[in-house]
Amino acid sequence: MPESPMRTAPAPKARHTVLQPAGWPRPKGYANGIKARGETIFVGGMVGWDAQGRFASGLVAQVRQALDNIVTVLAEGGGAPEHVVRMTWYVRDMDEYLAAGKELGKVYRAAMGEHFPAMSLVEVSRLVEPQALVEIEATAVLP
Repeated sequence: MPESPMRTAPAPKARHTVLQPAGWPRPKGYANGIKARGETIFVGGMVGWDAQGRFASGLVAQVRQALDNIVTVLAEGGGAPEHVVRMTWYVRDMDEYLAAGKELGKVYRAAMGEHFPAMSLVEVSRLVEPQALVEIEATAVLP
């Protein structure tokens, strides 16, 4: 999706606290919890299609596009990936998701950086768009 022409100022620096209970194993690729205060941006479920409604081919490409779509919506509100405090991922095939772990990690870091919010991952039997293999929601808090 094209970058918003409205964004001129850089996004404010995130001031979130990762909540890691003592004695719990450190999660990989997500946080157990995030504490944040500020202005909230709610990003509805983004699927792997571009601004013209064309779907990317395959799960990894659709995740890349969905994350790019989230970043574009965040920018429209003055936000950036580091402001995301929560994500929910809905995938059509958990086995496919698990098999693509390394590739998905690379795609995630390319879009979101080394920022890992609280996340949930759910396998669903279908999504509204028949071609969609993934849908991702995000919540961001700007300081």
